[in-house]
Amino acid sequence: MAAPHSPRTDAWWRDAVIYQVYPRSFADGDGDGTGDLAGVRARLPYLAELGIDAVWFTPWYASPMVDGGYDVADYRAIDPAFGTLDEAEKLIAEAAALGIRVIIDIVPNHVSDQHTWFQEALAAGPGSAERERFHFRPGRGRSGELPPNDWPSQFSGTTWTRVPDGDWYLHLFTPEQPDLNWAHPDVRREHEEVLRFWFERGVAGVRIDSAALLVKDPALADFVEGVDPHPYIDQDDLHVVYRSWRAIADEYGAVFVGEVWLPDAERFARYLRPDELHTAFNFNFLTCPWEAERLRATIDATLAEHAPVGAPATWVLCNHDVTRTVTRYGREDTGFDFAKKRFGTPTDLTLGTRRARAAALLTLALPGSVYLYQGEELGLPEADIPPARIQDPMHFRSGGLDPGRDGCRVPLPWEAEAPSYGFGASSQPWLPQPEDWDRYAVDRQRTDPGSMLTLYREALMMRGSEPGFGDGPLTWQPAADGVLSFARAGGLLCVVNLSDRPAELPPHTRLLLASGPLHTDGTLPRDTAVWLRA
Repeated sequence: MAAPHSPRTDAWWRDAVIYQVYPRSFADGDGDGTGDLAGVRARLPYLAELGIDAVWFTPWYASPMVDGGYDVADYRAIDPAFGTLDEAEKLIAEAAALGIRVIIDIVPNHVSDQHTWFQEALAAGPGSAERERFHFRPGRGRSGELPPNDWPSQFSGTTWTRVPDGDWYLHLFTPEQPDLNWAHPDVRREHEEVLRFWFERGVAGVRIDSAALLVKDPALADFVEGVDPHPYIDQDDLHVVYRSWRAIADEYGAVFVGEVWLPDAERFARYLRPDELHTAFNFNFLTCPWEAERLRATIDATLAEHAPVGAPATWVLCNHDVTRTVTRYGREDTGFDFAKKRFGTPTDLTLGTRRARAAALLTLALPGSVYLYQGEELGLPEADIPPARIQDPMHFRSGGLDPGRDGCRVPLPWEAEAPSYGFGASSQPWLPQPEDWDRYAVDRQRTDPGSMLTLYREALMMRGSEPGFGDGPLTWQPAADGVLSFARAGGLLCVVNLSDRPAELPPHTRLLLASGPLHTDGTLPRDTAVWLRA
């Protein structure tokens, strides 16, 4: 076991570029069709060459994989499909040797129904101490045949499941993910011990899944639309939990990023007070359409809501839950909404790719930290998964209307001519890869000066070497309608043309980087971005 880190004073997380690894789909080291830690270890030089500062792993714990690993059975064990705890420790150390920090996922709202605690609760029966760690309740109706309340699910379907002895248990997600009772001291103590377990192994940070959902109204009152406080989102006692976590993180110099979906800017900022979370994901930017006015308004609102607590913003275009950027930006509706996902939505991938390239330069020029989802640097589109191969519970709980999230979770293409495009020795990875993905393979893009991979590598290298990027002020510059233009420290300028006509560039001494070629007269084409030296 590695010794605990000495507390760090550097705030690397304020302007880091953090690469999200979805372990099942990154690289397969043992050839069984599923990505694993051996595969990640073998590809660490690629990540170092890309120029990222840290890697965030979605859950790698022991799990039945009902919800892609977000149904955790044991937080102190690596799922056998991914490897062993010893391999995880080696990965953390090998990444550190390359200058890459490791961030892991914690899923505190719920556990797997195969977790020891839940199995003990089922065996112990109604009214037992074991059931108090969860939300077990008798039902309503003459014989308890109705659920205890009417809370809506985070997925489609019901939030309550009845067990044979008559009790019901709460699950905001799938029935295989029972919610924990955060009013119980065992729950709080266990998670604090889990944090220490991983910090002592060299983990530099933790991403907190569904961070605003943990604490429930103890009365489990019915949900009423528009009435505050919400019975299970953003309860005030959450801040007590995160203050206790922050004290532990500070001992190790570790950091937190929360998955906090809240429309209220003031309440969102409370999670980022100096004694709580370091950062939180910026979902308004992720879901924003490719429209200049709305993007500028979202950027301004994001910076404004972070300013009172002195926290850095985070910027992300895509993740393991969201339609890939190239596909989304090629559609008529370029925003994102889970409720609108449907099969067969038309997409112009040429247009989407051009916009995604411009969005990459926009995002990397903004103040704060950036999260890059695996495969975005390759320009991967959303894959169409044959219905018989879909595994995501969102698809099944929607009655088959929602295509689910598997399309953005397809294994990466590494080598154009190899089995499964170099993902692993097996020709049948856990999700099928499209037949034309050889053109996106790393080995082809690495030597192509016009590829998406080359653009990201150049942008990340420049971002890391130019102190004006990252954390710091942003100043908007005069620009034509549909054009975003802003200055960063040190004379750096970013200009993005989202209008339907070419745009004049502001006075500058040097063109540093462009997402696509300029017109012969030096004007900026539509859906193109540049970095300039003033």
